[in-house]
Amino acid sequence: MNAMATTSCPPRRSLDEPWQLGPLTVANRVVLAPLAGIGNWFVRLQARRYGAGLTVSEMVSSHAVHHGNVRTCTELLRIHPDEHPVAVQLFGADPEVMASAAERVAAAGADLIDINMGCPVPKVCKTGAGAALLDDPQRALAIARAAARGSGLPVTVKLRTGLRPGDGKGVALARDLAERGGVAGLAIHPRHASQRHSGQPDYELAARLVEELPVPVMLSGGLRSVASVQAALDGTGAEAVLLARGSLGNPWLFAQLLGARVAEPSREEIIAELHWVMDRAADHLGEERAGRYLRKFYPWYVERLGGSRHQQAALQAALQQAASLDHARELLGGVQPGEPAVVAAAA
Repeated sequence: MNAMATTSCPPRRSLDEPWQLGPLTVANRVVLAPLAGIGNWFVRLQARRYGAGLTVSEMVSSHAVHHGNVRTCTELLRIHPDEHPVAVQLFGADPEVMASAAERVAAAGADLIDINMGCPVPKVCKTGAGAALLDDPQRALAIARAAARGSGLPVTVKLRTGLRPGDGKGVALARDLAERGGVAGLAIHPRHASQRHSGQPDYELAARLVEELPVPVMLSGGLRSVASVQAALDGTGAEAVLLARGSLGNPWLFAQLLGARVAEPSREEIIAELHWVMDRAADHLGEERAGRYLRKFYPWYVERLGGSRHQQAALQAALQQAASLDHARELLGGVQPGEPAVVAAAA
């Protein structure tokens, strides 16, 4: 059966219309997904500048927040005043620690708490957090309730459909969370945890959950283009879509999905946007740390610049080896650092 086929025709969704997530009205159905090690305040702000209705932070340790780890609390809980509404995603396996961390996150200015119950990375799962919670549904329910109790905010959960092929533990937990966990919504990545990010997402299963669950269901996984997003939304009837790797170095995708833009960005726009990112990274981390941190960002933008494989490789190597952030700025050339044109104002 076609992965997009469903037993009934889901309601047609328009990406640019508002929807309700608990008490929060979200301006549109395009959401920045949590991006581990990437989704800090300026990445979220970038998504908002191009139209995202909601953004979610990178995964943050509830244990680190509870114990007041300085870097976690000053960097990962930093929220820009222009990026609201924003959710902070927490992970952990101890309900009381989760309640404490959620309280601190609320004090930092978050609008929502999102709990990761889908991360398949062994160092997370071995602590009992992430996808390991699919094997411990009572603990998972306790953690969701604790986050709501500690924060006083709406709580969402992001989870996988199972741990391995044929395993429906994530589906069963989604039902429990929606019916007994007090969550305002769920984000479903319809792959089992052992797949990581490979293989075709099971959108048909996602569609059944959308129809069955009494809370809004957001869809994650395999959403890299306007066509793939619209097909997934139409095929599942999901309340919203979460853009993850498809948005890396491509914030213009948010504007394209919302009908604010059709054309691909020019070379000048790409370079200007990268300068914006570099300036924000320097503000966030200082010039020296930002220079190292941005090495993972450069490939996303260089690839979009086009040119021959040799030209891309040469620029990439030069940026990776740049002695300073100023040197990297000089290598880009062509466009002076500064605020690039914004094609879709944040709602």
